[in-house]
Amino acid sequence: MNELTPRQAHDYLREHPEALLIDVRSEIEHLFVGRPPGAIHVAWSEPPEWEINPNFAEEVRRLAEDDLHRPTLVICRSGNRSQPACQTLEQAGFTRVFNVVHGFEGDLDANQHRNTLNGWRHDGLPWQQC
Repeated sequence: MNELTPRQAHDYLREHPEALLIDVRSEIEHLFVGRPPGAIHVAWSEPPEWEINPNFAEEVRRLAEDDLHRPTLVICRSGNRSQPACQTLEQAGFTRVFNVVHGFEGDLDANQHRNTLNGWRHDGLPWQQC
């Protein structure tokens, strides 16, 4: 699995318009916290049980139109859910998988707040919200 910072991911997506950006956060996070433009929501897990989506790889495969070589970037809140999601995609045969480290909101700071150290929003990259 490759890793990209949010800024590198943004640049990669501009240079590779065929690439998919998969947002694996919960639907509520995707809709109400915000998301990068063009991000496609495929939940890794959803509340209240937070069980792993057993159809995750198949859903992404459909979005990739069965092209397992299509660049696929995966983002979550902080990079913790996206990493196992990337591993699942690689196990399913995807060959160009990229984990967006620090995710959309970034790591927790000393006060347990996000968006202050790193992440997509912290880096001033474009995002949208419902």
